[in-house]
Amino acid sequence: MTFTELKLINPLLTALDKKGYKIPSPIQQQAIPHILLGKDIFGCAQTGTGKTAAFALPILQLLEANKNPNSRRSIKALILAPTRELATQISDNFKEYGANLGFAHTVIFGGVSQLHQVNALKKGVEIVIATPGRLLDLMNQGFVKLNDVQYFVLDEADRMLDMGFINDMKKVIAKLPTKRQTLFFSATAAPSIMKLANTILHNPVSVTVTPVSSTVSVIKQSVYFVDRNKKRGLLKHLIKSENIDHALIFTRTKRGADKVAKDLNADGVKAEAIHGNKSQGARERALKGFKDRAIRILVATDIASRGIDVDKLSHVINYEIPEVAETYVHRIGRTGRAGESGIAISMCDREEAKYLKEINKLIKKEIDVVKKHPFV
Repeated sequence: MTFTELKLINPLLTALDKKGYKIPSPIQQQAIPHILLGKDIFGCAQTGTGKTAAFALPILQLLEANKNPNSRRSIKALILAPTRELATQISDNFKEYGANLGFAHTVIFGGVSQLHQVNALKKGVEIVIATPGRLLDLMNQGFVKLNDVQYFVLDEADRMLDMGFINDMKKVIAKLPTKRQTLFFSATAAPSIMKLANTILHNPVSVTVTPVSSTVSVIKQSVYFVDRNKKRGLLKHLIKSENIDHALIFTRTKRGADKVAKDLNADGVKAEAIHGNKSQGARERALKGFKDRAIRILVATDIASRGIDVDKLSHVINYEIPEVAETYVHRIGRTGRAGESGIAISMCDREEAKYLKEINKLIKKEIDVVKKHPFV
């Protein structure tokens, strides 16, 4: 399939051609036709799947089709993103794809002076890409009005929740017109995500990029069955007995990540936690320390771990089994890269056994169980 077959207009095709894009990705093939028909979308897709173009291209086309040259410029499309980096990236995409259409857009995020953002809004824009905190701030100051929004995108919704933006998001959504098209994207379909999606989507079409279901063959996988209160002891034992000097450890919660890091440091193992409650600077420092091996162990939640790409990482440890089976595959894929071997160790308590069963089903094999250990 080509972009032409997706019935995109010539100004968009020209922009895509300039970037050298010929073949739409799976998420683009699935989402674009439904968005052009005015449907709400629930999209389950990781970063790097081409999802920005999956919503940016049809939104630009719909804006062009409904353009009224006599009306004043007002915000017609709002895209909410969790971080400054992602908002900037989406803004760059809209600029490139919409180069031949003449729509004005601006990007709004905190941590910088609001002067340039306010000036852009005063001139008039049709498209706003924003992080929730600064957007709310400018709404409260009267610089942003959302009465005319026709297209609303919530990108990386799972990361938004993990970073504690749920209340800010709800305040923004409450100011949107009831009659609008909503496009919702998340890397997971966890219960909290589905609950949020159900409150803001109307008869949505579900679009899912096929998850990675086969684990890298070079990764040696094993699981230890252990009571929850003995996991700390087992972790200490494994680090010592397996001579683990560099590992990425996953927990399900931010509090869990902090506790594991604190326990490791108390045991004389230099560790840092990385999650949504940490500032951008703290996350960057922890990651740099880990990459430079100044920090031996990095303890992360799934959302905060996105973008962690460390050469020659020998071990990934699942201190807690993820609720979503695909998450396991993404976690352990941080090791065994570029032809290197890797080791993935999981600790499973009684309550997590059901998650392990789903993982075995997804990867189409039983993970080796280590039956003999001091904490069995």
